[in-house]
Amino acid sequence: MAIIKIETDQAPAAIGPYSQGIRAGDFVFFSGQIPLDAQSGEMVAGGIREQTEQVMANMKAALAAAGLGFSDVVKTTIYLTDLGQFALVNEIYGRFFTDPSPARATVQVAALPRGAAVEIEWVAYCGV
Repeated sequence: MAIIKIETDQAPAAIGPYSQGIRAGDFVFFSGQIPLDAQSGEMVAGGIREQTEQVMANMKAALAAAGLGFSDVVKTTIYLTDLGQFALVNEIYGRFFTDPSPARATVQVAALPRGAAVEIEWVAYCGV
């Protein structure tokens, strides 16, 4: 089985020793996306709403680089620094998925890279 690196300049570049995504067999495993602007590499201005919108835009770009879309996502994990923001994040997140929605876990964490309030990682299925 070949391991294929997924990479695009339409999503933020990795800020460490990891890949944006890795295809292994029929699955693509995507690294967590935080609300960085792909062009500037800077955190988007605003609060949790703007940050979540940017993360979803970054997800869309990374999925497109693998020839996939939101309907191919089978599992996500959402990391929040404030679980009190869950309802708003869930509302924005939910606009991108149709039934059946991916399996998901949401957890509160003490901190995220670059002071982000939200990070999402996911797995997509690319089999026939």
